[in-house]
Amino acid sequence: MSLRMLALLLALVAQTALGADPNDLLKKVDRNLEPESYEMYRKLINIEPNGARKEFVLYSVKKGRDKLVALFLDPPSEKGRATLRSGDNMWLYIPSVGKPMRITSLQSVIGGVFNNADILRVDYTVEYNAESMQAEKDADVLSLKARTAEVAYDRLKMWVDRKTVLPLKIEAYAVSGLLIKTLLFKDIKDFGGGIRRPATVETDSPLFKGYKSVMLYSQLRRRELPDEVFTLNYLPRVEDLRK
Repeated sequence: MSLRMLALLLALVAQTALGADPNDLLKKVDRNLEPESYEMYRKLINIEPNGARKEFVLYSVKKGRDKLVALFLDPPSEKGRATLRSGDNMWLYIPSVGKPMRITSLQSVIGGVFNNADILRVDYTVEYNAESMQAEKDADVLSLKARTAEVAYDRLKMWVDRKTVLPLKIEAYAVSGLLIKTLLFKDIKDFGGGIRRPATVETDSPLFKGYKSVMLYSQLRRRELPDEVFTLNYLPRVEDLRK
């Protein structure tokens, strides 16, 4: 059997096992990464070429597929800041300003390589359509196209581990085809409650040579939350959710 025929056979077997529509696989990836509604803590670390590091600690809650709030706990200079994402809309609340300000997906509330779309990520199926799937030795590779022009990346190429149905690597591209960044998913951890996912996400970018950003997940657990939490008026009170 030729290598070409073998590759076609592997692709056929993968599609038979996972469903003909690659969006079915993408939906599984979303739910394996996290429940639809949850709370969690994250540490985000920006590392500069000279080794200097800046760290942020965020408490986050999510409801449904496209609503998320993140509260800054550390460093002290950022404490009390909160961000809200509802669909494509994003806001930043700064206590000293007293009112939410619009922000965009390509900006970054922490600097570094992660942008707001990475920090306030909603379900992949909300933002992307899986156009195709190719089989590799131990992974299935999804080609994703943004559903609207509001999405931070025009295309994603996602390597999905066939055993865990979790992402191994994602390459993010601009409309021009330029590679914007690569995200690596590492350190699979059992968070309890049936949640088992990578606890570490690392990213670098050819646009930020020598820079690296890391996101560390902890205390990820299911939690049902009222709709009120995901409104602009609630941003000054997000800290109350931790009591």
